[in-house]
Amino acid sequence: MTSALNVAPHHERVSLLSPSSGYENYRGFLNLIYVILGIGGCRLVIENILQYGLLIDFNWPIKFLKDPTHWPSVFLIVLVNFFILFEFWLELRLSKIHILKSRITTTCIFLQFINLIVILIFPAIYVYYRQPNPVGAFFAIFIYTIVLLKLFSYLHINYQCRQALFQRKNDSRRNSNASKGRIVYPGNLTYKNLYYFMFAPTLCYELNFTHSLRIRKGFILRRCMEILVLASLQYCLGQQWILPILRTIDRPLNQYSTLENIERLLRLALPNHLLWLIFFYVYFHSILNLLAELLYFGDRYFYLDWWNATDLSEFWNRWNTIVHHFCKRHIYKPLVIHYGFNKFIGSLVVFLISAFFHEYLISVPLRMLRPWSFLAMIVQVPIGIVVKRISLENKTYGNLAVWISLILIQPIAILLYIQDLFYRDFVKDKIYT
Repeated sequence: MTSALNVAPHHERVSLLSPSSGYENYRGFLNLIYVILGIGGCRLVIENILQYGLLIDFNWPIKFLKDPTHWPSVFLIVLVNFFILFEFWLELRLSKIHILKSRITTTCIFLQFINLIVILIFPAIYVYYRQPNPVGAFFAIFIYTIVLLKLFSYLHINYQCRQALFQRKNDSRRNSNASKGRIVYPGNLTYKNLYYFMFAPTLCYELNFTHSLRIRKGFILRRCMEILVLASLQYCLGQQWILPILRTIDRPLNQYSTLENIERLLRLALPNHLLWLIFFYVYFHSILNLLAELLYFGDRYFYLDWWNATDLSEFWNRWNTIVHHFCKRHIYKPLVIHYGFNKFIGSLVVFLISAFFHEYLISVPLRMLRPWSFLAMIVQVPIGIVVKRISLENKTYGNLAVWISLILIQPIAILLYIQDLFYRDFVKDKIYT
């Protein structure tokens, strides 16, 4: 009893919230943030409904089926098979040519690149003249872009296989590979192999993909439920939260005061970023994992921890590893290794191509050639330099700077597109009528 009383109640210690304490368990504060966000979200939902009423159109799927103007996008998607099969026919022709460099070989390779160029141009012309619904047009253009990149990888790898085949002199080695059950060129040139790649969640072609052992029914059910629930949530949030903000734009942005533009930007930033986060999860996790499971596709590394990125270059390398691997394999490495360009030029070319396709995916469905999405990508170069310097000083501040740039850049581009759409669809009509 006496010894217990003699124990000193105090000794040198630091408070838990001090940086030197080494304490890192802030789970309770994280739960508090969840509660605050939940309460704030409920308040915003109630306030939005009280102000605008219920704006969600639940009959959209029925309207889509009844309105034939939505269908051209479906027809456009079906037509993409023509380009896929034409590329397959050219590869079959090339596989039967026993001379590496010949006139027929050159002609077929030339037609392959013409095919890729037409894949890029044809849907733009189709959308411009048929004028389908922009949402349906976006999905069609998105699919054409994916097919373009996949076919580029397909012809690139098959070209390398042809070169290796002509250079290989040891036929016994080739036969031993085939005996192990692995596909070797030209045994990969089948409809099944090509269309497996077209549906597989990757842009990089391989003759032999890594496969999983079985299909998990519970996994498929969870992914389907995620897609259904989160896609519906996206649709509801877009109609109920974002459209009312965009509809307040009734004149060019330069006719509003600076404070009005800033207020509208900040009001749009939160719901837009929320939709972007939902899109990331639905597409990169739910949809791609669903495809991979159905196709026994083994490589599920579709994204890295981009949310921990401390500069913008880290973010772009992590958030979409499918595109990152394609660019590194088919653009960056050939430029740097085979053609002798320095790494800066290789990275710049990759970034410019990425910026082009971002603009292509927006401008073509809207039938409106504008540079806003392209510039939103380009402006990230100087911003990235600043964020990189911040990250060198403090990685936490670097991560915060990445989040701020992601939240604010997209709404600026959206407001500029909406302004141009308003001018095209309303102001011009009033002028000419």
